[in-house]
Amino acid sequence: MNDIFKKIKNGLIVSCQAEVNDPFNSPEGVTMFAKAAMMGGAAAIRSEGFEKTRAIVTQVQLPIIGLIKSTFEDGYVRITGSFGDVEKLIEAGAHIIAIDGTFRKREGWSGIEFIKEVKKRYDCLVMADVATYAEGISCGDAGADCISSTLSGYTPETKDKSKNEPDYKLVEKLSGRLKLPIIAEGKINQPSFAKRMIESGAWAVVVGTSITRPRVITSWFVDAIKETSK
Repeated sequence: MNDIFKKIKNGLIVSCQAEVNDPFNSPEGVTMFAKAAMMGGAAAIRSEGFEKTRAIVTQVQLPIIGLIKSTFEDGYVRITGSFGDVEKLIEAGAHIIAIDGTFRKREGWSGIEFIKEVKKRYDCLVMADVATYAEGISCGDAGADCISSTLSGYTPETKDKSKNEPDYKLVEKLSGRLKLPIIAEGKINQPSFAKRMIESGAWAVVVGTSITRPRVITSWFVDAIKETSK
């Protein structure tokens, strides 16, 4: 097993991303988040975008999981959907490339086919972001180095899953079947949820919004107060 995965075992991966109109949406902004995460004990960083990933790699001494986010024609999120994306992230110095591992087609390839081809073309570690158990198993067979539950609840087939609870069952099933590291991600916005994911068999846990989206976190409190005062 690659040493990177040994380093992140039972660790917290902090997703340092920012939305279009967010004041932290710059290489400098997300790098500050990454530095703070490192100081707090994070085991790795998950980063979106070529320039932002490159900035974090040069200033943060942790494994960096890089991705480039776009959308499918139906508007649902797509993670690193082209060979050009992969090449940019490798150039940026990402230690692991996160790739959409769903059955959906991009540039004529399903996620599984795309990952298999990436492993043929490039010397890089691949994290397959999946939404279902079947996708996770297929990505493992295709050569992915680890599987993440990132997209559970964020694809047309899984959109009706709970919006408030992480997909513990998916992580538990995949970790019970595959020998690859299974990374838990998605809706993990409380420390107790992260703890439960490790207990469910997760190799490591990714947390994003509740650490690196102060604008969103502020809105949670504002909405709760408004609801109470009705």
